[in-house]
Amino acid sequence: MSFGRPVRLSRRTSLNERTRETNTMTGTDWTTDAQGTGQYAEVNGLNMYYETYGSGRPLILLHGGLGSNEMFGPVIPALTEGRQVIAPDLQGHGRTADIDRPIDIRLMADDIAALIDHLGLEKPDVVGYSLGGGTALMTAAKYPEKVGRLVAASIYLRPDAVDPALRAMQGQVNAAAAEFMKDTPMYQLYQRVAPRPEDFGRLLDKLGAVMAEDYDYTEDVRGLQVPTLIIGADADQAPPSHYAEIFKLLDGGLRDGGWMNEGRPKGGHALAILPGVTHYNIFSSPLLAATILTFLTQES
Repeated sequence: MSFGRPVRLSRRTSLNERTRETNTMTGTDWTTDAQGTGQYAEVNGLNMYYETYGSGRPLILLHGGLGSNEMFGPVIPALTEGRQVIAPDLQGHGRTADIDRPIDIRLMADDIAALIDHLGLEKPDVVGYSLGGGTALMTAAKYPEKVGRLVAASIYLRPDAVDPALRAMQGQVNAAAAEFMKDTPMYQLYQRVAPRPEDFGRLLDKLGAVMAEDYDYTEDVRGLQVPTLIIGADADQAPPSHYAEIFKLLDGGLRDGGWMNEGRPKGGHALAILPGVTHYNIFSSPLLAATILTFLTQES
């Protein structure tokens, strides 16, 4: 899965340019008009911070790598219309301090399942972007009885789904990159809210380690038992064809849908490619919120 945009270490002279580019793409204004309540929950040895917004059917919202629940600030007001949004900070991110284990979407899925139990939620919908999208996917794959619907945005199944140049950049993610990220919103947010701001380099090391691993989540997707929406940007880290490949694993795109939807995927799955956005701003796009809500409110 993808985690964010790495910073090149090999070109010091381009640092200011890269910083401005990162700020533009990720957006420094992640504020929201929604009023939330922040709390902590002890789950799997993790003191997990989460914020709750609104009321209604619960939706768990999972942020991307090097971010926190603040990433969704611009879209939370839309998502809370008639719904309760629960937005945790994942292991080592935001206000949730790291613990002695790898950053691993399978382990973080266990955290989300434990949070569902802790809050006594009845099959909430689970929505995630990038690292959070992988965690959401794995939560549904491992705990289908705990999840209503799944939305996974800006994920990919294998490292070879992305451009080799991007893979090379991801290989540079480590603690040494912290110095080059001090002017980015990710670094500044972490310094502002993290229980141990000095752990930013440790987080980079852990994310770099997991991105260096080989992986293939094909069978996890193929085995999904809950209605699933796959979302990609039309200029995402993986090409639109990869999201179509994921959809095909879910019985999608194989036949005409039919006048009465009789040819649609049997599990109620769907695919959306959002126009005019990238991996680095899809999470704050009004298109994302509208697409999520359309899927979550439709009949299977």
